[in-house]
Amino acid sequence: MVQRIQWKALKREVGKKSEVKEYRRKGYLPVEIYGKGHENAHAYIYWKDLADRPHGTFLIDLHIEGEEEPRICILKDIQYNYLGDQPIHVDLYEVTFGVELDVEIPIELVGTPKGLEKGGLLEQHLHTLTVRTVPRKIPEKIEVDVSNLDLGDVLHVADIKPPEDVKIMTPGDEVVAVVVEPEVETVEEEVPEEAIAPEEEAK
Repeated sequence: MVQRIQWKALKREVGKKSEVKEYRRKGYLPVEIYGKGHENAHAYIYWKDLADRPHGTFLIDLHIEGEEEPRICILKDIQYNYLGDQPIHVDLYEVTFGVELDVEIPIELVGTPKGLEKGGLLEQHLHTLTVRTVPRKIPEKIEVDVSNLDLGDVLHVADIKPPEDVKIMTPGDEVVAVVVEPEVETVEEEVPEEAIAPEEEAK
């Protein structure tokens, strides 16, 4: 079952740039909350809650100040500053239990491909899958066993068996991983000087 965490949020008024700057100085991040069939909301969350979020996919019980019931959300997007090292804005998608949604799930490769013993190299081309399921069935991650991959073998999305009640929406022909054969270095033979000397003398 997908992990659920608790976040507290403060209400935010739209259009007040000075307020956003003030709250950022206090360690808060502006958040947009939206979802099909739900009223949009604007709030602030504490930056440390975002920094301490678990790995993989998770559900958020978002407790907004002044609202009786928490909004159940998934993390949709994080915007960073121009250096890419500080989050400046967060998007949350509010879900409805019992209603399917599409969500990105990380892929975790497990096992050691047998092709590595022959000098091969495992290359992962795809790191997430888009899946469709109801909120309670969202997997934290999808583990894929690659231990049977030999030299030159390719693992496609179609080869992955999803968890129960989860449908993979990513095209089946996309490559997830491949075991590439080791490169063979070609060494050119040097011609001994004595072998070319007679030809130079003839000229």
